[in-house]
Amino acid sequence: MLGCFNPTLGQIWTNPTFGLKICVCCVVDNEDEEQESTTVRYHPENLEQLQSQTHFSRQELQLIYRGFKNDCPSGVVNEDTFKNIYALFFPLGDSSKYAQFLFNAFDKDKNGSLSFEVICDLSVLLRGTTEEKLNWAFNLYDINKDGQITKEEMLDILKAIYDLMGKSIHPRLKEEAVRQHVRMFFQKMDINQDGVVTIDEFIDCCQKVWLVFIFN
Repeated sequence: MLGCFNPTLGQIWTNPTFGLKICVCCVVDNEDEEQESTTVRYHPENLEQLQSQTHFSRQELQLIYRGFKNDCPSGVVNEDTFKNIYALFFPLGDSSKYAQFLFNAFDKDKNGSLSFEVICDLSVLLRGTTEEKLNWAFNLYDINKDGQITKEEMLDILKAIYDLMGKSIHPRLKEEAVRQHVRMFFQKMDINQDGVVTIDEFIDCCQKVWLVFIFN
């Protein structure tokens, strides 16, 4: 199915974390199918606290945690493991760079590993408000975490997305075409033309793009 998935530029741009949603939804769906056939139960610490911090129910958290522990018995995921798991969902492309950017966005304390607390980020991506999702997307594009997005950072993310999709995108865009798209979007986002995009500019532009896709 994923091999037939061919997103438009608008879908990619307004939803830069679409690949992660596919992975998470597959995990939740698979765990739901296995619920009746297994008696294994995992109980993460502070489950009630996680429930209050996310949009997931207690049962959903238990199901997702069970899948997490099955794949990562140690309870933590390093960058290499994250890349390997992510690559399974995109066999037609090279997902390594995009997975690296995602991992860095998740790894807020920069210790090189992810624990189950990453569920808070997944909750935002799957069920958060539009503004919450855009704030998270801004953090993804802001590769060096200095509070603003440069044209180079935007290009790095978009190139990683096209590498991720690989052969599922027809025709394959040349790098100059990708650069052209970045120049166009960056010009729209950089309202005051100071060479960087702030969080307010990013959210304002993305919300307008969403409205165009909804009403046209």
